[in-house]
Order: sequence, then structure tokens, then C-alpha cells
Amino acid sequence: MAVTASPAPGGPEGPRPSGSGLLRRLRARAGPPGPRHPRHLLPLSQLDALAVPVGDDGVVVGVGSDERPAVLGVHRPAPFDILFIGGLWTAQVLALRVAATGSRVAVETGRPEHWAQVVRAVGGGQSGMTVHDVGRVPPQGASAMSPVLVVRDCGMRPPRGRVTAAPWQSVLTVLPYLSPVAPRLMRQARLTGVQRVSPDEAARIGREARLPRDEYEALPTLADGVTLWCAGRERRYVMTRPTDAEAGLLGAPRRMD
Repeated sequence: MAVTASPAPGGPEGPRPSGSGLLRRLRARAGPPGPRHPRHLLPLSQLDALAVPVGDDGVVVGVGSDERPAVLGVHRPAPFDILFIGGLWTAQVLALRVAATGSRVAVETGRPEHWAQVVRAVGGGQSGMTVHDVGRVPPQGASAMSPVLVVRDCGMRPPRGRVTAAPWQSVLTVLPYLSPVAPRLMRQARLTGVQRVSPDEAARIGREARLPRDEYEALPTLADGVTLWCAGRERRYVMTRPTDAEAGLLGAPRRMD
């Protein structure tokens, strides 16, 4: 039974609405009620299985062994260094996909002819992809509204870059194989990707990245297009599959350039 409150002495509005009348008014303003569902509860033992495959700030770098999309959040509000030991094909696919999100890509390279067709496909200028000689990358002016990926394709011994990782400006360093500077770059990087390497290189990478033996011994057997991505203790094998447009531009996945 609803209870109606007495009007306040001298109050001009008369009796206040009953509890049920107030509820009806609130429902009328809020619109019709939606469907009712039971609460969703997740046991603690299943928490690790909870994952969001696609983020709003990442690019799909491939699929994992479970065939779910593997997403790399390239642009971050803090400096983010990525080391990639592998083929130029995968690095160019990653650059294409970052550019497709509307981000700017600046390529520092000693082999600009290898990037010419990629730049033509993306479109040059400040709003697309630009190519610069080694050591000649100008300040990019990265911001949250205009993030930048700097790709350093500078050979086995890349010099220290003039443009370094900064908020909203990530740096991807590409090494075709393990080199004397690789250990330093691995320690500096927040994320490391490794493709097929020799058994000796695999053992050295395993020691530096503290990989289990079965994982670093598998590195010499990786197929073309497969990358082991490592971030701290987290590791994931990812297969990069080209879209039709990427295959038409770059061909099939390959480890050798």
C-alpha cells in the first residue's frame, strides 16, 4: 500500500506523489524497461581465459594458434620501442596496417627502393608514409590526435636514431638477423618479435629473452610469416596472413628479402 505524505505547511504544491507514482514518472522519463538478464559471473579459475581480441588502438598483426586475431597496440601515451628480428615482408605489412588506421609512418632506411611501392600504395606526404635516409628523420610532432610509427630499417648495426620513442611516437627497429647490437636493443625494447633464425642465434635469443628451451629451439623451424612476439613473460606465436591487396603488392609471406 502506497503511503502519501502530507503537504508541507503552507506549501503551494499540495500533496507529494506517492512512492509508486514517483516510480511511474521516473520510468516514463527513462523509456520502456529493457530485457532482464541474470548477472554474469566468472569463476576466478577462468579469469585468464577472458580476453578482448580486438582493441580500439591496435592493428591486427595476424592470428594465434587458436585462430583468434592477435592485436598489437602500437600507439601509446608512453614511449614504446619494438624490436623485430625478421624479414622485411612482415615489417612492411605491419607498416601498411598501421598507416591504414590513419596514423603516420616515417621510414628510416638505407634501401629506399625496397619501400618505394609501399609508399606509393599508402600515399606520401605528412598524412601518409614518408621515407628518409639513415639519420635524416625530422621531428614528427606526434600527438594523441596524430600518432606516428617510426620504422628503422637500417641494417645489422643501426646507428642511434635522432628521432626516438616518445609519447604517441613508437619506434620499430628491424634487424634481418641477430647482430652485436641486438642484445642492447632487446633490453631496451618493450616488445620483441623474432622470426626464423639459425640454431645458434636461437640459443642466444633464448638466453637474452629468458625463453624456455622448447620455445627457443623451435625458432629455427618457424614457417614463413610466423613470428614469436615477446613482452616480458608473455609470449605468443602469430601467423601473419596477407589480405588480397597486401599479397598483390608484396607477394606471399617470406623470411628472406
